[in-house]
Amino acid sequence: MGMTEKISLCLIALFLLAALVRLFAAPLRLALRVLLNTLLGFGALFLLNVLAPLTGVALGFNVWNALTVGVLGVPGFALLLLLRFIFV
Repeated sequence: MGMTEKISLCLIALFLLAALVRLFAAPLRLALRVLLNTLLGFGALFLLNVLAPLTGVALGFNVWNALTVGVLGVPGFALLLLLRFIFV
């Protein structure tokens, strides 16, 4: 394989890599944002459970609650509190 063929293969590989990165960039950013928001939701639920003796309010410390708080934010937190008071 000559030098010209190697350069051509490298350019094709770089083009395909750039196309894949461009194709999957938006879904990967969305997945990363959901992951970070879920971690923030876990932090908010942890803080709420630590302060439960003072406030008298505690929510379950699980993935679904963390996703709700992380993705929906304050309205999701209010929804969880409302559901807690309705079903308890």
